[in-house]
Amino acid sequence: MLRSGLDESAINKLITRYWRVQVVELTSSTQNDLAIKVRNKSAQVGDVLVANYQSAGRGRLDRSFEAAPSTALLFSLYIAPQRSRDDWGWISLIAGYSVAKTLHAFNAKIKWPNDILIKDKKVSGLIAEVIDDGVVIGIGINVGMEENQLPVKNATSLLLEGATDLTRADILIEILKKFENLFGAWDQGDDEIQRIYAQLSATLGKEVRVEYPGGKSQIGVACAISDTGALVLDDGTHVQAADVVHLR
Repeated sequence: MLRSGLDESAINKLITRYWRVQVVELTSSTQNDLAIKVRNKSAQVGDVLVANYQSAGRGRLDRSFEAAPSTALLFSLYIAPQRSRDDWGWISLIAGYSVAKTLHAFNAKIKWPNDILIKDKKVSGLIAEVIDDGVVIGIGINVGMEENQLPVKNATSLLLEGATDLTRADILIEILKKFENLFGAWDQGDDEIQRIYAQLSATLGKEVRVEYPGGKSQIGVACAISDTGALVLDDGTHVQAADVVHLR
């Protein structure tokens, strides 16, 4: 079931009209394809592009991501927030929470800013890209991968964690439902996500090493998430964009 096909028509019947899901067998990158449509003004809010296989997938900081056909759930979605751009740091955190909550049966947790962990191993990652007045969010989840197919060290998959009766379509539908509800409330000014996000955080309370672009690093204890989605360290530092390594 984990590697069963993605039926575009069946998926669209099970989600709200906010979303329009398109399934393709092969693409270089769902993120690139949807971003091009947004820049060309040919995308609509709620467009979702899902690929069975992508030949040049990319993650955060332009890292490459590759998964064998049918072993991962790979998709990108387009939204146009109405809330102040100062708060947009929360958008990727809302997406991460939606994924972790969908995978609650596996005790999934969120590693700031955009990794989903099961037993401290990465099962999912995402990227959020601001384009004009909207955001394209790309999500990849290791679903049916065997151990020798994992894309990075210290990764896992739902298969390896014991999943048997899930499909990629089931997971996609649930993530879209959760994201629509959470994002819609947040976009109207509801900040409940700030409280519930902490419940699934694997980072808060941990000693971490923050690795900034350019090579600078910093060690501290992750204390909170700010109103703008930044990670707040115990010395008062607000981390906006960086890799975070859990030390203990």
